[in-house]
Amino acid sequence: MKKKLLSMLVVTAVATTILTGCGKKNDALIVGTEAGFAPYEYMEGDTVVGVDMDIAKAIADSMGKELEIKNMDFDGALVAVQKGTIDFVAAGVSVDEDRKKVMDFSEEYVNSTEVIVVNKENPAVAAASAEDLAGKTIGVQQGNIADFWVGNNTEAKEVKRYTKFAQAAEDLKNNKIDCIVMDQYPAEELVAANPELAILDGTLFEDKYAIAVKKGNTELLEKINAVIRELKENGKIDEFTANHTKK
Repeated sequence: MKKKLLSMLVVTAVATTILTGCGKKNDALIVGTEAGFAPYEYMEGDTVVGVDMDIAKAIADSMGKELEIKNMDFDGALVAVQKGTIDFVAAGVSVDEDRKKVMDFSEEYVNSTEVIVVNKENPAVAAASAEDLAGKTIGVQQGNIADFWVGNNTEAKEVKRYTKFAQAAEDLKNNKIDCIVMDQYPAEELVAANPELAILDGTLFEDKYAIAVKKGNTELLEKINAVIRELKENGKIDEFTANHTKK
């Protein structure tokens, strides 16, 4: 009788633990990001911070949930949201037709400018144009919109794909690549940290960022859009950007 009672107590305890664990999981909103894209997402000590993380926190707060940040490769984050292992991606994600086929997007919240970063002492590219990139070895972040743009709009000699811009910066300083194509704000951060590099004058192309969710997750998408609209209307996104681009 005691063994049976003990068994029942163990089962009850396990069930309570499972239910408690599920409750905690349901209280968390999981965002995937790649913390090498300042000022949108970057590391501050052991914490992932940035414009996108401020937006993600506002979304979680509006839903009464804790924000759980998963730092991963950019491509990995996009795959994870398609599988539903994370709730959304906030990582400077550009909207294009191919991505729209496999995931849904929020309203756009950032207009980005794509630029070219070169070795200051030995610039292999003269101007911010597709023509000047012909025959060059170009560094991009794998899966980023610059990756697709360079592949579709230039006659590059080679496109080298990196998971981190810091890796591309080292190769550029050592003349292993001719340039990097990337967003203006992260480029400014990269150049500030690597004085051997410089940003060419001019805009290569313009882009817009949005938050990605699993295809068909309209309930979450509507909540995200409501927050983005409010943040844009009250100037908070501009405030977030200013806070994370202060030198």
